[in-house]
Formats: sequence, C-alpha cells, structure tokens
Amino acid sequence: MNLTVSSSPHIKGNDSTRRIMRDVVLAALPALMFGIVHFGVRALLVTLSTVAAALAAEWFSNRVIFHDGRAMDGSALVTGVLLAMTLPATVPYWMAALGAVVAIVAVKALCGGLGQNVFNPALGARALLVLLFPASMVRFSSVSGLVNGMDAVTAATPLHHMVMPALPQESLWDMFIGNIPGCIGEVSSLALLLGGAYLLVRRVISPRIPAAYLLTVAVLTLVFSKTGDPVMWMLYNLLGGGVLLGAIFMATDYATSPVTPLGQVLYGVGCGALTVLFRYFGLFPEGVTYAILIMNAASWAMDRYTAPRVFGTKKGDAV
Repeated sequence: MNLTVSSSPHIKGNDSTRRIMRDVVLAALPALMFGIVHFGVRALLVTLSTVAAALAAEWFSNRVIFHDGRAMDGSALVTGVLLAMTLPATVPYWMAALGAVVAIVAVKALCGGLGQNVFNPALGARALLVLLFPASMVRFSSVSGLVNGMDAVTAATPLHHMVMPALPQESLWDMFIGNIPGCIGEVSSLALLLGGAYLLVRRVISPRIPAAYLLTVAVLTLVFSKTGDPVMWMLYNLLGGGVLLGAIFMATDYATSPVTPLGQVLYGVGCGALTVLFRYFGLFPEGVTYAILIMNAASWAMDRYTAPRVFGTKKGDAV
C-alpha cells in the first residue's frame, strides 16, 4: 500500500470568502430593510454612507497599505452593512462614514487585513464613535420620525426604561416585531432570527456561540432579576438592545472568535456574562459592544487552552 504525504490543507470545501460574505449580507437584509422601512429614508442614507465609505477605504487600503492590488472580497460590504445596523438613524452622515473608515483602515487593515484583525471591525468602530460622540450615538428617533425630512423625535429605547429598573412600556410583541426606538438593524427580533436561521442552514455560523451567548443572558437575568417578574425581565433583556444582533452577526465573526468547539462555548458564555454585567453596572444601558470586544481579545487564549490533543502526542508534549 502506498502512502502519499502532502502539505495541508488535506480537506477542501466549496466555501469561499466571497460566498460567506454574500450569505452574511443576505442574512442581514431582513433586519436592515425593516429598519429602513421603520425609521424612514434617513436610515437608508446612513447605510449608504457606511457602505460607500467602507468600500472606498478598502480600495485605499489594498493599494496604499498592502501594495498588491488585492481584489475586493466582500468583507468591506459586510462591515459597512453591519456598522449601519448598529447606528441610530439620527447619526450624521459624516459620522457614519468616519466609523466605516476607522473599521476598515484602523481595525482591520493596520492589523494585517482580513483574518488578522483582533477586534470585530464594525464593533470596534462603533465603540470609538460612542467614546467620541456619545450624545449622537444615544439619540434615537421614534418610528418613522425621519420620513420626508422631518426632524427626529427623540425617544427612549426599552433599555433606558430598564435602567430604572422597570419593565419597558412596550409590549413583548412590539419588541419581537420591532415597533420600538433603537438602532437601525437591532429593533426587529423576528428579522434577526430569520437572518440567523439562514446562516445556520447555510452553515456559515455554528449554533454554539449564539446559543451559549443567549442562554447565558437568559439564565443570569432570570436568576438576578431586577423586577418582581423574572421571566418578563429575562425576555425583555433578550429582545431589547443589540443582544440578538451581537449574538448572531457580531460574536460569530470568523477572525475574532475561537475555532475550537469548547472555546466557542466559553466565548459565548463570556459574551453573555459581560453583557449582563455592563447592563447592570455600566454607564450605558447597553453592553453588547464592549462585551464582544473584550471577548475578541481573549479568543486566542480560548483556542490555545481548549485545542484537542494532537494525534500521536501525549499530554505535556510540545506541539
């Protein structure tokens, strides 16, 4: 019997970066389109600002930073779309574009490009915008408050009511459908779940991270409820803010999350625990952005210490 030895990879699939990015954009469309219909034309213009700036920044990075004229792989489009989904429809267009440039150039390209970045580009840019322009990032419009050029009517999100602490005035049905103030792509839980189901069916993401994330948030908010109705408190925490958006689209980013099964579970648990911690004790009512960014920084350690033993070695051997 002949044994042929060749270099890796030994198993090849039909996946490509372009296909994965296309699927992510398709999965994000239900929530994004709902946000555009919900908040009006300005939400569309914010999205176009982030996408155009991200594509331009990617072109600039490929030619000025990498000097190799590498082709566009679709990751800039995904970054622009996801960043727009995390922004209020009231944010100035120049600010949305600035966030996209920061995401592509500072968070991704300067770290080595796609796959080398430590932090999720969209969330890294959003975190910077919150630090630099906090007033603009927490100014949310009411439903269709920006249609036909009307001035925005500032409205408190359900999470702002929960800081008191108290259950929001909106019903769970409104929370589920998306009839609430909030960021462009986070308001409709139904649309986000449809997108998540598509990614799971297409096997773009594993259920481990979203399931561990959401289950951790559910258990902690149920056990440490701040109201007399723990179940309702838990449900409002799951449906409010960016938990579903973060669990499905942000925490599952290939470059910034672990690859080992156990590492992914621990990563999801950490994201969920930090989200609840920031919501309970942080300066802002939301905690998803910083929870995921912190776990991004720890994902390498989870891969290192949860990696399965290499075949042919014994415990303690150097690999």
